[in-house]
Amino acid sequence: MKGIVRHCLIFASCMGLAVGIAYGDSAASKGQSAFGSGSGNESGWASDRVGVGVKASFLGVGAEVATRVTHRTNARAGFNILGYSRSFSKEAHYDIFPWAGNFHVSPGVLAYMGNPVTANAVVPGDQSFSLGGQTYYSDPSAPVAANGRVNFNQVSPTATVGWGNLVHHSKRFSIPVELGVAFQGSPKSTLNLTGNVCNAPSGALLRSCMSTSNSNVQSNVVAEQGKINKSMAPFKVYPIISIGFGYKF
Repeated sequence: MKGIVRHCLIFASCMGLAVGIAYGDSAASKGQSAFGSGSGNESGWASDRVGVGVKASFLGVGAEVATRVTHRTNARAGFNILGYSRSFSKEAHYDIFPWAGNFHVSPGVLAYMGNPVTANAVVPGDQSFSLGGQTYYSDPSAPVAANGRVNFNQVSPTATVGWGNLVHHSKRFSIPVELGVAFQGSPKSTLNLTGNVCNAPSGALLRSCMSTSNSNVQSNVVAEQGKINKSMAPFKVYPIISIGFGYKF
């Protein structure tokens, strides 16, 4: 719950900052216009300051809102919902248009609020499996049950480039396209076992069984987690590819 509140505060702060800057610039532009000091170009880009959009991406389907900060920059924030798992994420970007056109470079932040990826399995009696390089057999009288989860960093910096401007100075409609990555860090796994393990199948000579809470078994559990974490190391960055439709008010 504390994590959700923290992410909501981050999202609200980003939006409040963007709106505050936009309001301040708008008031300044109006003041200049009242004294006749604003140029026609400045009044043109300051007149329409808010745009909204919907989009589909590797983060799911979502919506976003943008407000113009300067002639070459926008503040943009939105959310995404990933269909099947109902995972929810929020994002905030600062769009920089180096040539005051459609192309932009956008540093940002992504806040993930979904549940960890989880999996459960039961190993049938006398079936073998490997754990930390050691082979075990599931005890038919107390079969091994396993549950695991994969956790990701909940807040990640992002870097994207794109084409399209939700607050274009001369167009009402836009089709934004964005490419980039979220630097989410390497995922971390957690593995838990219950039941009993044996060193040989039923009927074998010198067969012995022990609980999965045994210290030797637990050391192999830790070793297996290390192998899983190493295999997931390449997933420390998550691709961002999106396309959407926007409208400027």
